[in-house]
Amino acid sequence: MKLRTALMGACASAAMALPALAERGADGHVNIIYWQAPSILNPYLSSGTKDVESSSMILEGLAGFNEKGEVIPRLVDEVPTVENGGVSADLTTITWVLSEGLLWSDGTPVTSADAVFTYEYCTHPEGGCAQAARYDGIASVEAVDDRTIKITFDAPKPNPYQAFVGGTSPLLQKAQFENCLGAAAPQCTEANFGPIGTGPFRVTEFRPNDVIQMEANPNYRDPAKPAFATVTFKGGGDAAAAGRAVLETGEFDYAWNLQLAPDVIAGMLAAGKGQTVIGFGTLVERIEMNMTDPSPNLPEGERSTTAHPHPFLSDIRVRQALSMAIDRALLVEIGYGQAGRPTCNLVPAPEMFASDNTGCLTQDLEGAKALLEEAGWTVGGDGIRTKDGMRLSILYQTSTNAVRQDFQALIKQWWNEIGVEVELKNIDASVFFGGDPGSPDTFQKFYADVEMYANNFDGTDPEPYLAQYTCDKTPGPTNGWQGENINRFCDPAYDELIKELGQTGVMEERAALAKRLNDMLTKDSFVVVPLVDRGRISAHSNSLGGVVLNTWDTELWNVADWYRVK
Repeated sequence: MKLRTALMGACASAAMALPALAERGADGHVNIIYWQAPSILNPYLSSGTKDVESSSMILEGLAGFNEKGEVIPRLVDEVPTVENGGVSADLTTITWVLSEGLLWSDGTPVTSADAVFTYEYCTHPEGGCAQAARYDGIASVEAVDDRTIKITFDAPKPNPYQAFVGGTSPLLQKAQFENCLGAAAPQCTEANFGPIGTGPFRVTEFRPNDVIQMEANPNYRDPAKPAFATVTFKGGGDAAAAGRAVLETGEFDYAWNLQLAPDVIAGMLAAGKGQTVIGFGTLVERIEMNMTDPSPNLPEGERSTTAHPHPFLSDIRVRQALSMAIDRALLVEIGYGQAGRPTCNLVPAPEMFASDNTGCLTQDLEGAKALLEEAGWTVGGDGIRTKDGMRLSILYQTSTNAVRQDFQALIKQWWNEIGVEVELKNIDASVFFGGDPGSPDTFQKFYADVEMYANNFDGTDPEPYLAQYTCDKTPGPTNGWQGENINRFCDPAYDELIKELGQTGVMEERAALAKRLNDMLTKDSFVVVPLVDRGRISAHSNSLGGVVLNTWDTELWNVADWYRVK
């Protein structure tokens, strides 16, 4: 009951001071730019933020999260709770009732069968699902009638707002995707590039890794929304170009994720054409340590799989030394300024879930050297450590971005100082986060020793996010390289704690478990090396109204409410 109150808040949409809209599409066209270009419009086949966010304009869950982290209704009139009878008193079921008269963008009815199908799609044993953690602990999803969906959990579920809630867990139309189950899912190009949805817009053209053209959904549930008739969603380029396109030239109305140095953003704002929106949530820039061997000498299909442990990162002393060598405060200073905070936590917020984990905040080069010596790595004549004839040599990859390349250069320098050889690689963000099972350069495939990126979780409860690191979520050839356990960490004790978290309802006990799980990944094992708790910074033109930054769902969570300032 305590969790229900904390999660739900008022269970109401954020109040928007919006003008009365004359009719849908009255404000014409809006231009959005994401410098990481979407490569697919199905979030179940990509965990890349740019794919989840772009698809959220088209596909929706039964509910979402507002800017306060409260659960809000989308395809239902009321969010189920224990108090209103929608969640059973024993916390083993949640029952959702679809709003009456809901239509897909093709004009056909939305029914409970679509929810049942979506569950079957993501949990199909012969396919991979990038959002599988959202469906953990579900025994069944049942269509009670055309509008009623009953989810039964295999044990009491204190946080039932996971499946079908938020931008990462939307409904798919059964009629469109029913031949796309399991191994067939990635081959359904037409559906994956042009999903039929319930959101405020529908796709008219999609050029992967380039541009999406959309128009207002004629069957959207609110007849006065969206205010914009058409959308151009441009992808690609870099954060600097995206920022200039909104703040300096006014060519675009909204620019996502201005991952730029503070002085660069200040210079752009001086043009007076737009403004930034900033908010802290759960976005953590981090380094993931590959627990498996990515060597190209292994046969394809065996690289970066659990069949081959990593030859030196399997030693915790090496991972810890790499973490100790990093000056996180300096990274924040050069990369984010006031929009960043050094962190040792994968889960930095909400405050009640954040571990008192500060040991990594002080750089310790000498301590790092001592750890490597203890592990048997001795410095050679060229300054690089070796052990049993093997050089301590690391391939360090990330996406192409000015701040990330600055981070790479600094971290390489620090790692060189402790005797580690480092090769840097940066990959176009559209490819790196794209999820293409045929590409060797995706962050899921992880054909490198370490990689750096950031992501966050829907809502204010970290359970599904932490559940991504269980043994069964490892990407590999058998699941189309889909899965959220990017570093291939596998600890049965961790998996057991995740199960316990899923069955614990008292908030204080949930918080303690979440902190323990966070610590297992970070300070106890160093398989995740957090660097910066990043404030999310985006920008919009002065003529674009209704923008409310949301760090608990997708940034485009209320795109239906955007309008042109007259």
